[in-house]
Amino acid sequence: MALMDFIKKQFIDIIQWTESGDGTLAWRFPMAEMEIQNGASLTVRESQMAVFVNEGQVADVFGPGMYKLTTQTLPVLTYLKNWDKLFESPFKSDVYFFSTRQQVDQKWGTPQPITIRDKDFGAVRLRAFGNYSFRIGDPKLFHTEISGTRDIYSVADLDGQLRGLVLQNISNAIASSGLPFLDLAANQIQFATALASQLVPEFEKIGIKLENITVQNVSLPEELQKILDQKIGMGMVGNDMGKFMQYQTAQAIPKFAEGAAGGSGIAGDAMGLGAGVALGQVLAQNLAQGLSPNAAAQAAATTQQPAVAVVSAADVMTTLEKLGELKTKGILTQEEFDAKKAELLKKLV
Repeated sequence: MALMDFIKKQFIDIIQWTESGDGTLAWRFPMAEMEIQNGASLTVRESQMAVFVNEGQVADVFGPGMYKLTTQTLPVLTYLKNWDKLFESPFKSDVYFFSTRQQVDQKWGTPQPITIRDKDFGAVRLRAFGNYSFRIGDPKLFHTEISGTRDIYSVADLDGQLRGLVLQNISNAIASSGLPFLDLAANQIQFATALASQLVPEFEKIGIKLENITVQNVSLPEELQKILDQKIGMGMVGNDMGKFMQYQTAQAIPKFAEGAAGGSGIAGDAMGLGAGVALGQVLAQNLAQGLSPNAAAQAAATTQQPAVAVVSAADVMTTLEKLGELKTKGILTQEEFDAKKAELLKKLV
């Protein structure tokens, strides 16, 4: 009797999987040296699918439900083994369960800025991050392409692959959306839709269905953000260089006060502030002359100062350095820089 009990324990008559926690995508039923009893019960719960693999080949895929495993319900296995329909001996196969519920709040982001082509700024380096959710859509394809014969395959095992696919398709998504960089932040839903359209076919290649993806933030690196802020400042004053220099000078006054209070770098701050004021005066005068042909004559009639102001070489060099920085940042064009440079050098003659 004891021998018969031992033999019976080698046959599996109930096959099922109850998930013990989150994050498991695939789980292989532990067979050891046991065999499945012909007529055994297979239970596949909602949010699960089961795959039978016999001698390295996928024999059948079962959706949610309860099944009695016989040679009639496994026709593919019957064909592979050439079993007769009346054959009632146990059989040995591997059974894999797959979780088909959504895996939510998966993070993605750009670890380093990525370079994209923008119609307003040319080449732009940006950062972006958000989250997405997915589920297994094709367990057979996922088994053959990703999870294989592992006992357990988790979300963490797949995370790096999916993140890589997201980053790989960001540039194409931005290009297909047709949105310039300045509009991306205000149209994150449209950007996310374009990104999803790029990712859906890539995820399907490995048996994954992308359910949702969000873009939570799009930003520039700090040094580029400063240049963008200056361009925005120029736009706020109507691209008036004189007003912009007044704005820049006003911004520099608190920094100058902080430097003076700290007792360090006062001379340098004073020189920078003086150069900014001088530059603002020069640009404002030139703008006024350009707008009013009689401005020069009126200025000569109302002032007793000499026609040519006395400017030291040090002031000219400092102003040229400031102009060079504005040209480098894209605020001044090369033509504007050359014109101001020639005008300043005349004052030294």
